[in-house]
Amino acid sequence: MSVRHLIPTVLAAILMSATAGVITATPAAADPCGFYETGSDAFYNHCTGDGSNVVIEVEVFGPNYDRCVGPGRTWLGSSSRIQGAHYAGRTC
Repeated sequence: MSVRHLIPTVLAAILMSATAGVITATPAAADPCGFYETGSDAFYNHCTGDGSNVVIEVEVFGPNYDRCVGPGRTWLGSSSRIQGAHYAGRTC
């Protein structure tokens, strides 16, 4: 193979290795801790390492209410109905 034919092959290899980091996909972001909404749903994600259950106050149109949630993500309802939720300061 002549040098003239080798140059495009070497350039292609250099370009492929330079862009390899750009092409890789990143993992999906984890659910945030606490209250969050998606397009149509409201959730509370209790992030804990000790397995505890906690009381959250769920804010709705009308009287708020308490709810006991375990570790991980809990569906609270439609995001059009739920205004927010926060840790009430106690376990259950």
